[in-house]
Amino acid sequence: MIEIIPAIDIIDGKCVRLSQGDFSRKTIYNESPVDVAKDFENAGIKRLHMVDLDGAKNGKIVNLSIVEKIASQTNLIIDFGGGIKTDEDIVSVYNSGAEIITLGSIAFYEPEKVYEWQSKYGSEKILIGADVKGRMISVNGWQNETILTIFEFLEPYISKGILNFFCTDIAKDGLLKGPSIKLYDEIIKSFPSINLIASGGVSKSDDIEDLQRIGCTGVIIGKALYEGNITLKELKKYLN
Repeated sequence: MIEIIPAIDIIDGKCVRLSQGDFSRKTIYNESPVDVAKDFENAGIKRLHMVDLDGAKNGKIVNLSIVEKIASQTNLIIDFGGGIKTDEDIVSVYNSGAEIITLGSIAFYEPEKVYEWQSKYGSEKILIGADVKGRMISVNGWQNETILTIFEFLEPYISKGILNFFCTDIAKDGLLKGPSIKLYDEIIKSFPSINLIASGGVSKSDDIEDLQRIGCTGVIIGKALYEGNITLKELKKYLN
């Protein structure tokens, strides 16, 4: 069964969504991310994907206090990312109550550091984000495109035993026009051992069915939930 993972993206302590990673195309959905998280938990959600967009943009964690509040007031499993760069960052994120660190740009720039954290904390405590534009990896809050393909990026990590990834097609994100089924299918067929979480573009429950069919282990849902395109009631059948 595919895992349903709602997203809470934070700017200035508020729950927001961007369109295609564009900070100028920001919608504030709730002043209180804690209330949003509680609503998810009350509906039967078990896990939350949190992104510190201020942190991702500025290269240092900004909104860790929000994680602490959600972790202390819910039983949600939290994966958190955005601005994680140092060993001290890792410790502070785990101490805040997040169970999984999400690594984006640093996984591109400093893979050896990621391997150190893998050795210290375990592969299951690490989730690597692969953000793509036309199959090319993008970094720094989606502001810079690299010359590395998603497949070239994933291969060394998988060979080291890191298998938990989420992939966001920036061209799809926040537009509610459906996820990149073809891309995810190619990734899973290229790396059968991967635990791939789909992110971006999910707009209706049929999208979740399609992602489950091709073998995605999870799906991150953001704007579709906040806009009411998918209701928490519709997600009940996926929740244990």
